[in-house]
Amino acid sequence: MIGRRLSLVTVLVGFLLFGLAEIAAAQSQPLVIDDSQMQALSTTVGGAAPLPTARTVAHWFGSTFNPLDGVTYGHNMVGADPNNCSGSDCDVTITVDITPLIVTVDGLSFDGSAALPATLASPIFATYDFGSVPFATAGSLSPRFPIGPGGPLSQNDAGNLLQLEDATMRAQFNNTGASSYHVRLMPVVHDTVTIDVPSGKGTIIVSGRGVLAADVNIQWWSTRIQNLNKSLGYNDPTHLALYLTQDTVNFIGTNPLNCCVIGFHGAGEVPSKTNNGPQNGNGNQPVQTFAWGSYTSPGLFARAFPPGGSGAVWALQDIHPLSHEISEWSDDPFINNFVQPWGTPTAQSGGCSNLLETGDPVTGIGFAIGTNTYLQGPNPNGTQSADGHYHPEDEVLLPWFMRTAPNTISEPTQTATTNIGRYTFMGTLNRFSGFSQPPGNCP
Repeated sequence: MIGRRLSLVTVLVGFLLFGLAEIAAAQSQPLVIDDSQMQALSTTVGGAAPLPTARTVAHWFGSTFNPLDGVTYGHNMVGADPNNCSGSDCDVTITVDITPLIVTVDGLSFDGSAALPATLASPIFATYDFGSVPFATAGSLSPRFPIGPGGPLSQNDAGNLLQLEDATMRAQFNNTGASSYHVRLMPVVHDTVTIDVPSGKGTIIVSGRGVLAADVNIQWWSTRIQNLNKSLGYNDPTHLALYLTQDTVNFIGTNPLNCCVIGFHGAGEVPSKTNNGPQNGNGNQPVQTFAWGSYTSPGLFARAFPPGGSGAVWALQDIHPLSHEISEWSDDPFINNFVQPWGTPTAQSGGCSNLLETGDPVTGIGFAIGTNTYLQGPNPNGTQSADGHYHPEDEVLLPWFMRTAPNTISEPTQTATTNIGRYTFMGTLNRFSGFSQPPGNCP
C-alpha cells in the first residue's frame, strides 16, 4: 500500500486515445488534470486470515526476524515454501481468471478487452529472458524517474525463459539458475463485462499530452469489483480473479482531481449462498483473492521524451500497474502480512506503511523488456512517450522490509556489494540509494 491505507485495493492508471469527434460525442468535456495532480497510488481491499484448511490459492507461511525492532514477523506468500520444498513440489501453477471490463463514462467506453492481446503477450503471462534489459529508470527525483541505461538484471537466470512474477520470486529467494522453484500463472480468459458508471460517480479526465482516461470514485468502483467476485460463477477461490481495464483510474472522496489509484488487490471470505461459496465453512471456508489493474496508455503518466519533455515517470505505462498488483498479491495474498513501518522518498505518497506491499515503495520505477506493438504511436498532442517495449515495475523483496543485512536470502546483486543480496528485483539497476540497503525507522 502507498502511504495511508485506504481499505480498498492497489491500482495504477492509463488512458485511451480518442479523436475530436469522439470527444465531442461525450456528454461533457474532459476534465484537464495537471501532471502534479496525477499521483499513481495503490491500496488494498478487505483482507482475510485463512485457516490452514481454507480453500484458497496455494500458499505457504514463513516468519522472519527483524533485527531493527527485535520482532519476528509472519508472512503468507503464494506458491511453495522455497525453504522446505523439493523437486516438482517446488513448481506451482496458479490459474488466473481474467475478466476484461468495458467501463462507460459520459458516453465514452474504455475497453479492457482491447488491451487483452498485449497483456497476454507481455511478461506477466508470456515467458521472457530476464538476464539483461535495454533500459531502466534513472536515479532522479527531478525530473522524477526518467529513462536511463539498462544492463544485467537477473544474471543468474540469464537464458531461462520465465514469466515476470516467476523471475521475481526466484530472485527473492535465490532460487535461480537450475532451481526447480517456480510460481507460474496460467491465464484463462472469460467474457467481457460492461460497467456503466452513473452520473456523479465518474468523469473523463485528459492528461497534459491529450490522453483520456475514465476517472471513477474508488468507493463505488471497489463495490463493483467485489460484487463481481460474488456473482461470476467461474470464480474459484483456488484461482486469482483478475479484472482488466484500460485507461481507468480512481479518485478518492468527491474530487475527481484527487487522483489517481491505478489498481488494487484484495481478499475476502466467500459468503454463503453465492455461486462459488458453500452454505457453511466447516473449517474449510473458501477465501477468494482478487486484483484489478489497468493497462495504461503511454502519455497518461509517462511524459514525453526530450526535446519535447522531461521524460519523467517513463516506465509508468502499459503493464506497469498490472505488474504492481500481481507482485503484491503474490507476496501478500490475504492483506495480513504486517511489517515494521517503512517510508521512502520514492513512494508517491507521504507517511508510513506497515504492510508488506512490494510495489508501493517503487511505483514508477521499472525497466524495458520485449517488443510491444500496442498503442506505440505518438501522443494526441504529437509528443512521444512510447518506446516499443513493455515496462514492468521493479518490486521490493522481503529482506528490505525485514531490515536484513547482510542479505543472504535473495539473489546476489549484479556487482558485489557489502549487503550481498539485492533488496529489489532490479538490484543495482535500481539506482536509488534507499534500495541498496534496508530502510531505517519510519520518518
